[in-house]
Amino acid sequence: MKAVLYNKKATPVKLSYAEIEKPVVKDSEVLIKIKAVSLNAADYRSMKMGLIPKNKIFGADIAGCVESVGTNVTRFKPGDEVMGDLAGFGFGGLAEYVAVPEKAVIIKPASISFEEASTLPMAATTALQALRNKGRIKKGQKVLIVGCAGGVGSFAIQLAKYFESEVTGVCSSKNVQQSYSLGADLVIDYSKENFAKSGKHYHLILGINGNYPLLSYRKCLAPGGIYVMVGGSLSQIAKSLLFGRVFSFGSKKMRSVAAKSTKEDLELLANLLENGKIKPIIERRYTLDQAAEAMNYLSQGHSSGKVVINIS
Repeated sequence: MKAVLYNKKATPVKLSYAEIEKPVVKDSEVLIKIKAVSLNAADYRSMKMGLIPKNKIFGADIAGCVESVGTNVTRFKPGDEVMGDLAGFGFGGLAEYVAVPEKAVIIKPASISFEEASTLPMAATTALQALRNKGRIKKGQKVLIVGCAGGVGSFAIQLAKYFESEVTGVCSSKNVQQSYSLGADLVIDYSKENFAKSGKHYHLILGINGNYPLLSYRKCLAPGGIYVMVGGSLSQIAKSLLFGRVFSFGSKKMRSVAAKSTKEDLELLANLLENGKIKPIIERRYTLDQAAEAMNYLSQGHSSGKVVINIS
């Protein structure tokens, strides 16, 4: 089969298109013919940190068809259309086939395309768990989403509106209209205005992109408010993890989210997509042999939405 492998000698991204052996399914695994895979920051950041999958194949968010099943598999049969997050199962999405435990995937609703399904697992789950689990979002709250474009940000706007909150987004000029189209009540262009100097306060702040001081976020929190670090520059992530607890004195709390894909959350998100409550923004599409180009683009941090690779 064709696959894209980690290759430390390749430039500008350490990925090479190659021919390798097709995986053999084990007793409790399903073999999936991959139709689409979307890239995430987890892919290129893992690569930068030297966290290389055992099979040297990145790509976590997949959608495809079950080709065959192991003897112990009970939930799926050949021909089933599935979707899932492989980050906890060794990655492997940048290939024509992958063999994974059956618990790694769920049935894909028939009305959702493979492309759409591949955008959900990591990005939408991260947005959901940041808002609901860590942020404890409630109806009517004022929510600030710093970095409201990109994969996580675009889903965060829609999910915050699904929870009936008042949403303010922060993004670049080119993404202002997109953010409004997704439901944001107000959008701040960071090149023209600093949200931290507006004097406004929020019940919940998601820090997705950018590199703002933790004290700036804390200053913008209303009493009892919660800041959730979702992403951003590596230095910002490090500072949030190191000092978030220190700044969580009084009623204002500083938290971080490390999303974990669950069957229940992915089924909820698929249902919301199926019923038009959320939609993915697919900014760019590539083929498998263009995966290095796709990863290089995403790693620059300027994506307005999801980057999808169509395998077949």
